[in-house]
Amino acid sequence: MSSYTRRKTPGNTDWFVHDRFGMFIHWGLYSMSARAAWVKKDERMTTEQYSKYFKYFNPDMYDAKEWARRAKEAGMKYAVMTTRHHEGFSMFDTQYSDYKCTNTPAGRDLIREYVDAFRAEGLKIGFYYSLLDWYHQDYTLDKYHPQFNIADGDAFNEGRDMHRYAEFMRNQVRELLTNYGKIDILWLDFSIPPAANDRPCWQAKGAEEWEAEELIKLARSLQPDMIINNRADLEQDIWSPEQYQPMEWVRHQETGELVTWEACQTLAGTYSWCYRRDEGAWKSPEMLIQMLINTVSCGGNLLMNVGPTSRGYLDDHANVALDVYAKWMKYNGRSIYGCTKAEPEFVAPRGCRLTQSEDGKRLYVHMMEYPYKFLEIPGFEGKVDYAQFLHDGSELRIREVEIGHFSEGLTKREKKLVILLPLAKPDMIVPVIELFLK
Repeated sequence: MSSYTRRKTPGNTDWFVHDRFGMFIHWGLYSMSARAAWVKKDERMTTEQYSKYFKYFNPDMYDAKEWARRAKEAGMKYAVMTTRHHEGFSMFDTQYSDYKCTNTPAGRDLIREYVDAFRAEGLKIGFYYSLLDWYHQDYTLDKYHPQFNIADGDAFNEGRDMHRYAEFMRNQVRELLTNYGKIDILWLDFSIPPAANDRPCWQAKGAEEWEAEELIKLARSLQPDMIINNRADLEQDIWSPEQYQPMEWVRHQETGELVTWEACQTLAGTYSWCYRRDEGAWKSPEMLIQMLINTVSCGGNLLMNVGPTSRGYLDDHANVALDVYAKWMKYNGRSIYGCTKAEPEFVAPRGCRLTQSEDGKRLYVHMMEYPYKFLEIPGFEGKVDYAQFLHDGSELRIREVEIGHFSEGLTKREKKLVILLPLAKPDMIVPVIELFLK
């Protein structure tokens, strides 16, 4: 069994750290701009200017079954979809707002279709829900609001009441956690850190403003088996580093304990969470696979985002990336599912990353850089019973030898485990060696 102990969480994250790989889906009115999920803020749009997207939103090619099929083929075990992003538009048939998908030309509950399709494929269901809302009449001005530095803050906030807004959020979360069956993840986003130069009318928003304790209490009462992230400014189950790759297991800032964490990333190199028509900085196939491997080798999960078009289909870039994952995971998923950071006694050779099965019986060497003819692994002597390529189960011969080399005129000998490799790299972006330990 793994010797690593994670910080205890309110919810049971055992399934989460086993499954390791999920699909993030950012989809909303902003997809029509094809520029950014934050386009309303980035371009300082008023609600009236933004209303054109509400008027014409019509995802006539939306096929949730196809999305679910693609996610499953790619090796993803769960999904998290935006039910409402910062724009305040609900992708579900809420009773508490008219600003919802059923009042657009879409005319139907888009979240219902997502839930039914992904559940039918055996994938776990996650809901993203924004704590920010740039549409609601009670949401007050802050430094992330589209009208920041444009509207007079005091005048803008007059008559607005964050207590009423917090109640509105609870009502919507109650709907989401009541009307769609079992929900596995609630992914809240996000709290606003304070700044020294904030005026009172630009105040930060955190647990107090969201009335987060009451919100979380409600959520857990409705879905006791659900896990929740930490972005409501209250520690819960999942830490969620965004758009960067930790190179070590994420630790609790105060106690130093290992935490349950998930890196959320986009397919593009820029900050493109939604469909971006003119995007040019797509991650390479090598980077896509290496990010997944690196994350699991550090004890984490990867939540990879796709941004459907406003018509509701996944574009060619997203499908190419999903194909990359599908081909690699079909043969190498065993080095990801149920795996975690290798025990401290095992040190990765140069250009490699290690993962280890939770029962400790198998070690996986991911060769980011394919070596010439053989792989030397010091410290593994006497510990390996059998070696094979994971993708085809073909045997790799192993030797425990003393390798001599000259240094300052003296011959030094070092004992190492050596794995003999074919000269030609297998047709895998990252070949994986499976070591069965004694």
